[in-house]
Amino acid sequence: MPKSRTLREQVLQLLCQYDAGNEDVAHITEHNFDEDTGTTNEPEAKAKKLAKKIWDEHAEGDAHIAPFTPEWPLHRQPLVDRNILRLARYEIVSGMTPPAVAINEAVEIARVYSTEKSASFVNGVLDAIFHDKTPPTPVVEATDGKA
Repeated sequence: MPKSRTLREQVLQLLCQYDAGNEDVAHITEHNFDEDTGTTNEPEAKAKKLAKKIWDEHAEGDAHIAPFTPEWPLHRQPLVDRNILRLARYEIVSGMTPPAVAINEAVEIARVYSTEKSASFVNGVLDAIFHDKTPPTPVVEATDGKA
């Protein structure tokens, strides 16, 4: 469970790098944070593990977020905003963080790292997700029909 702003900021950094798509996820995960010392400390390992888990499930998360942002689909949102939403939504839905804490942290991070209007946008979307009683719809991967 994220216990600090620093951990959330590290996870956000990784999610943004994954989302930018300039390198593969494994390479980013392996080479982030530890280039100076050649080692990874425990908080960084936690950040990497959480970011990878959120990214692996980002299609499901995006499908859950999309109905709450019809005027601003994910592809139109600033990269930082959509990854703040992914992180906080995961914290809320997984139960790993009390919703009020996850929302507050997301809003504060948006104030620091994103646009002037991002904090209120993030707050509104996450509040709607928190109060929505409809469970997220799982994303079904397309198959080629072979078993």
